[in-house]
Amino acid sequence: MPLYRIEAEDKVVQLKLHTFLKERSLQRLVEKNLDTLMGIRFIASEFSTGGHQRGRIDTLGIDQDGTPVIIEYKKSKNENVINQGLFYLDWLMDHKGDFTLAVQKALGSVEINWQNPRLILIAEDFSEYDKYAVNRIGSNIELWVYRLYGESLLYLEPLYTSSTQKSKTQPTEASADQPQVEEETYTVEKHLEGKPQEIIDLFMELREFILNLGEDIIEKPVKRYVTYKHGKNFAEIWIQAKQLKIWLDISPEDLSDPLHLARDVRNVGHWGTGEVEINLGSKEQFNAVTDLIEQSYRQTL
Repeated sequence: MPLYRIEAEDKVVQLKLHTFLKERSLQRLVEKNLDTLMGIRFIASEFSTGGHQRGRIDTLGIDQDGTPVIIEYKKSKNENVINQGLFYLDWLMDHKGDFTLAVQKALGSVEINWQNPRLILIAEDFSEYDKYAVNRIGSNIELWVYRLYGESLLYLEPLYTSSTQKSKTQPTEASADQPQVEEETYTVEKHLEGKPQEIIDLFMELREFILNLGEDIIEKPVKRYVTYKHGKNFAEIWIQAKQLKIWLDISPEDLSDPLHLARDVRNVGHWGTGEVEINLGSKEQFNAVTDLIEQSYRQTL
């Protein structure tokens, strides 16, 4: 994607495409800005898996919804890191205690959601074989591409996110000598259970609007609400009996809210990850609320 700088007299100059000389330089930059770039809290760098499954996870983190995240980087398009990432993903699920201790050491007490751990692979580009493999594997693998323009402009976006993140987790078979530990699965249907039909209809219409904002929007039900993300969270919806409580991940200062529907909750306890709270209880304010949600979405583009 060419990028141009607008200069005097409406003249544009194309910025030269650069690259990181070392993979570690990319890794260090991402880790220092992990929350800003991807909505992920940093846990550890070069995390040793030790024991029989020896290896070092490039970056370990936890996202806004409490989901564990593994990030691996590759400098060359031909370098295959998918199998290595899957190895680490399996290690993570077998060593939840090690991850929990690492989280407590870095962040203190944090609620961890083990429903869909994420594996993120970051590179300048991916081959068609990479995309095909990820699509066939069907695990929670995300391919992110970056571009470095000049010395100070970074472009980063998700190229592929697994469709499994939009649906409930499929049960896995327990081994003969290790009984399966049943973990609660969160779904949209569970959040809608027992709610009045008018609230269900209102949510379903709002849900359709949000998912139509972009092709790569991920819907992720968690314990208390339903999250919508594009790279990182931009909206969370708590389905209540009489209304939808919505949190937006946008600064109150950046939000255009002529009807004053939004509430600044930066210093108020709330469940969602966003700093702005709005309520929707009827169709009357539907258009105004969707405008605010779209503003939050657009700042992730």
